[in-house]
Amino acid sequence: MTDQIAIITGASRGLGAALARALAPTHHIVAVARTVGALEELDDAIRAAGGAATLAPMDVTKADAMAQLCRSVHDRWGGAALWLHTAVHAAPLSPVAHIDSRDWAKSVEVNVTAMGHLIPYFAALLGNDGQAVFFDDPAAQSKFHGAYGATKTAQITLARTFATENTKTGPKVHVLTPAPMPTATRARFHPGEDRSALAHPDAEAARLLALIM
Repeated sequence: MTDQIAIITGASRGLGAALARALAPTHHIVAVARTVGALEELDDAIRAAGGAATLAPMDVTKADAMAQLCRSVHDRWGGAALWLHTAVHAAPLSPVAHIDSRDWAKSVEVNVTAMGHLIPYFAALLGNDGQAVFFDDPAAQSKFHGAYGATKTAQITLARTFATENTKTGPKVHVLTPAPMPTATRARFHPGEDRSALAHPDAEAARLLALIM
């Protein structure tokens, strides 16, 4: 088994799952997501390609669970080489004046508050030699994206600050911008869109990883 550990938070679908498949030939994947069935499908795909994964059906908003995960990874492997964070809550489109309070609270919890424990935990796990990767979304600034856009922007601001603070020490922090992909989240935001013109998640994962590997 490879001792290169890649932890992907939000690994069950879309870009997260594609990144897991792309990294599996060279890394042991620790796949974190809430959806057990989707994680099991990802595990099947990784194993079929000759790779190995550890499934962690956890909620990134639960600080104690994330602390236990990081402790388990440290105790088993001594640390991790990569942390890729794709977990996000995309609230339904709505005018700002009509944002549902529950959607707002969930957006803040997943996209912003969780970063307050995820970054400290994973920074310690990655050490000076590891890499953390976050993913920007310029479309978050579009109209009717208020809850998603405000909290996604806050998330990326934290990530960019983390990167600036670590320019002389580790871990190395990247903020990458994926091309639009035919994910379930995008389908909710853009119903009826011609999906044939969008980038395939597997191709986009390969492109993005080439920027940091």
